[in-house]
Amino acid sequence: MTDKKTITIALAGNPNSGKTTIFNNITGTRQKVGNWPGVTVEKKEGLIRKFGYDLKIVDLPGTYSLTPFSIEEIVARDFVLDESPDVIIDIIDASNLERSLYLATQLREIDSKVLFALNMADVARLNGTKIDAEMLSDLLAVPVVFTVGNKNEGIDNLLQEAIKLAETAPAEKEKRNVKYNKDIENAISKIQNLIEEKVKEKINYKSRWTAIKLLEDDKIVKERFAGKTGAEGEEILEETRNLRTYLLNHFDEDAEIVMTDDRYGFIAGIIKEVQTTTARDRVDFSRNIDLVLTNRFIGFPIFIFFIWAMFQLTFTLGAYPMDWIESGVNLISSFAGNIVPESLLKDLLINGIIGGVGSVIVFLPNILILFFCIALLEDTGYMARAAFLMDKIMHLIGLHGKSFIPMLMGFGCNVPAIMATRTLESEKDRILTILITPFMSCSAKLPVYIVLAGTFFAAKAGNVIFSLYLLGIVLSILSGRLFRSTLLKGVDAPFVMELPPYRVPMLKSLMIHMWDRSKIFLKRMGGVILVGSVIVWTLSAFPRNIEYSLDYSFEMNRVNESFNLKIAAAGDEDKEVFKKERIAAIIGLQKAMNAEKTEKSYMGRIGKGISPVFEPLGIDWRGSVSLLTGFFAKEIVVSTLGVLYSTEGHDDKDALKKALRSSGMTPLSALSMMVFVLLYLPCFAAISMIRKETASFKWTAFSIIYTTSVAWIAAFCVFQGGKMLGFL
Repeated sequence: MTDKKTITIALAGNPNSGKTTIFNNITGTRQKVGNWPGVTVEKKEGLIRKFGYDLKIVDLPGTYSLTPFSIEEIVARDFVLDESPDVIIDIIDASNLERSLYLATQLREIDSKVLFALNMADVARLNGTKIDAEMLSDLLAVPVVFTVGNKNEGIDNLLQEAIKLAETAPAEKEKRNVKYNKDIENAISKIQNLIEEKVKEKINYKSRWTAIKLLEDDKIVKERFAGKTGAEGEEILEETRNLRTYLLNHFDEDAEIVMTDDRYGFIAGIIKEVQTTTARDRVDFSRNIDLVLTNRFIGFPIFIFFIWAMFQLTFTLGAYPMDWIESGVNLISSFAGNIVPESLLKDLLINGIIGGVGSVIVFLPNILILFFCIALLEDTGYMARAAFLMDKIMHLIGLHGKSFIPMLMGFGCNVPAIMATRTLESEKDRILTILITPFMSCSAKLPVYIVLAGTFFAAKAGNVIFSLYLLGIVLSILSGRLFRSTLLKGVDAPFVMELPPYRVPMLKSLMIHMWDRSKIFLKRMGGVILVGSVIVWTLSAFPRNIEYSLDYSFEMNRVNESFNLKIAAAGDEDKEVFKKERIAAIIGLQKAMNAEKTEKSYMGRIGKGISPVFEPLGIDWRGSVSLLTGFFAKEIVVSTLGVLYSTEGHDDKDALKKALRSSGMTPLSALSMMVFVLLYLPCFAAISMIRKETASFKWTAFSIIYTTSVAWIAAFCVFQGGKMLGFL
């Protein structure tokens, strides 16, 4: 019996079994997200108080087995073995019981306290499948609970059973595990006896499980076993090699293949006992929907429509809350301007911090909507169909649909997208996917598009943004074809794309996914965006002593006096006209003075120095220096523009848009700048991840040079080609 009030519960299960939905239902927003120690695989934990206990819920990576073929499988297995959670809840897809039970049998072999959650029971019933949970519980000696994760059914019962199991004494050792054929069992017994006689005190794992893994030639277990047991362990490993040779000669198959067949035979026997399928005709909704959504002729146009609709929704629906936040930022700026006395600190606060950070935070609604749409595509099961649809196109560049999954993740952020390439088996496939993924426009670039497209393309902004994302996909495919033909020659690896059943997404789960990803955006507001804005303001505010080409104070006084004389001598109607002309003339002089001040600042000097590189693209020195700061984070492009244009004399919420229009930027040059932002070098975090995942400075440098070169050429073609065609 355990006397502690904190119970650790690990959630295990196959991908698409509904594990994450159940985790979100249990923990809600009380989640801590990080990486597992030593690997860049996401780790999720939640701590809740329920039924008088503190429950620590750990969401293990989705895996089909505990055989270590992928990082996810290694992480899941190591946690179960090394951390020894009080209870493991195996989330089983009730509509696909046979596949799910393979992982379940392996968890049973570890002799941990395991609880089965037969999830998606409603889908199983719809498919005409009936499962005898009581019989399944008896056959495997594990508690079984039915759940419907997306409807929050059975969750409390599941936790109560987990607590009850944690508080019970350990079950009888090795009770009702898989029984292998006689020769395999004899081999397991021999190795197990040797372990218990010679090295039992030196290893932490169960002796039978260790014997099974050694017989399966599990490399990780062998390495750990050899490292802890020394010479005695080497004797056991030698005996294991002899037994494997004997079994190979006897079965004409490796021992692990024979044992896998035995497991599936064991599972088949269970299925016959516990599962019945009604003979009535049933409707397979997922299959019927797939007849349309994955159709060879209309599937791809539908996919393009969904992506187009996503960006239309992001821009149009996001415009309303964006205006509210923008008004709030302006109120804060006005309030600060009224209470803070004129000083360098006031300039920093209003033009540097509020102007820089505020110009980016207004795009939070757009980011939220984008991530909500991506979560919707994932939770419904459509994201896997998108990869399936892209499979034929990906084969053109020597990749398969699986490589498109990291690229789709790139719509959110390139950093986890690059990390996701770890699931690809071939090193060349991984490097190729890493090189082309930065062309997928991440959410950090969205604020740049919204500012420029909203300013210069108005009602067509959604279509323009969609075209940019489409351009990124096209150029990534063309680049992939080039690389596969030259630098990374090879054939694509075979791959079968699993298509999970369609599910009705749960609003709570969608909101959690959306918020988890948007938190990163908000954290950047107080981190890299704030620091970048202060640096940009500092460079644009100094030196303080500038020699102007004109005595602006004298000119303003002269203009003021001249109009005062005209107003005094004019009639009532003319007075109002002269007053407006006086205000316009003074504002014009203020703008000219501020523009000259900015041009002669350190930031202006940097911008003027690099502007010849960007002039053929139609980008002025302000745009040039904004692109330079975008190396650290793409959102800083907007905050830099916000700081550089903060002294243009506009006080309303459309200040930046008006400043951009009056700066000489045209729709064509704005489009050129958006194309450059889409394609040029990734942010610093993404570059660091490329270096880490490729383990090569060469590939990292190549990625920087190639993406920036493609960006310059593409932007040049857009601007110069547009000028030749008469577009301005």
